[in-house]
Amino acid sequence: MLKLQTILLAVGLGLFSLLYFGLNTKPKKFDSIERNRAMSTQNTDISNLIRDVQSTLSPTQAALLIALEREIEAASTDSLKSELLKQLSGKWFEYKQPHIAGFYAEQIAEIENTVEAWSITGTSFAATFKGPFEEKVKTYSLDRAVAAFENAISIDPVDVRSKVNLALCYVERPPEQNPMKGVLMLLDYDKKYPDNPLVLLNLGRLGIKTGQYEKAIGRLERVIKIAPENTQSYCLLAVAYEKAGNVEKAAFHQAKCK
Repeated sequence: MLKLQTILLAVGLGLFSLLYFGLNTKPKKFDSIERNRAMSTQNTDISNLIRDVQSTLSPTQAALLIALEREIEAASTDSLKSELLKQLSGKWFEYKQPHIAGFYAEQIAEIENTVEAWSITGTSFAATFKGPFEEKVKTYSLDRAVAAFENAISIDPVDVRSKVNLALCYVERPPEQNPMKGVLMLLDYDKKYPDNPLVLLNLGRLGIKTGQYEKAIGRLERVIKIAPENTQSYCLLAVAYEKAGNVEKAAFHQAKCK
């Protein structure tokens, strides 16, 4: 039982590996003012968050980060700056501060402007949702993760993975006015992209979480038929069948779970 719960948690975290922009009818002057104000607010927020964790760093860690910052400032090309930012972002992730890693990943994405870069940014911020972070960190991370996945979708409107990851942001951090937003987005994707393994997998995971074991089993069995190499579906099915009281099938799928 404990092993299966551990597997479920790991799979849930692993799935974070997530809407189009509306027409802009505001005059460019006001749009520019709003953008500058937003950037100023974001920089203030991240400065405060970095200050909050500085005391947890060792002198060696702090010195390395400062050295990388100086190299980035002196970088003569965007490609060099991007590579150095990747090192800096990676260090912050290594120091278990994914929201700060996300901040620097966002700068990389602004340079490269690819689906992959924006997805990495969103995933970095989303890593705070289940971590031991203060509410202000999670709130900041949600806003930035949503923006990152929306940017990825704007580059490739048919990228289902970014759409699913965006929905999962709202599943993990439901809006107060619309707590079912993330779930409804996934259900809508299930209609638009029938038999998409990623959509079915996440709906199956949510089914387990909400006690809808038979629905979860149905969706996860479909994943196996569509993508039999997807080992996550076996892990989740092991949990779903155990919760539903089918010990034999739980054991069968547990044996295939890696």
